[in-house]
Amino acid sequence: MSADTVAPQPPQGRYGRRDDRDSDRRLKVVGAVCGVLGLGVVAWLGGSYLLRETAINGSVPTFEAVSDAEVQLHLAVRKSDGTAGSCTVRSQGRDGSVVGLADFPVPAAGSSYDAVVSLRTTARGTTAELLGCTPAG
Repeated sequence: MSADTVAPQPPQGRYGRRDDRDSDRRLKVVGAVCGVLGLGVVAWLGGSYLLRETAINGSVPTFEAVSDAEVQLHLAVRKSDGTAGSCTVRSQGRDGSVVGLADFPVPAAGSSYDAVVSLRTTARGTTAELLGCTPAG
């Protein structure tokens, strides 16, 4: 080889232009940043949902329609000690219409609350459904 020999260059356009590589790199960085932000939002929403739901959580294991104007139900609530709140219960009639709806207070003392409560109805109730419990404040 002589000193005048130049190293061969790849054919023009065969391996893409430098601008394409730079834009691909930018696109990958933007995609990664958006992905991390999206995962952060999902984690934040999931964590706030779980914290809200674990603060106070209840159920209605049993109920009985004692008359055309009253449904008695067992309200069982699990909660953090010192957390007060309320639980919303509804009753529906045979045709599916809402015949009773009430909020029952949950005291702050203890980590659970069990009570038999009476829900007043406008007609005979065939269900007693817990719509949800929310912490006070």
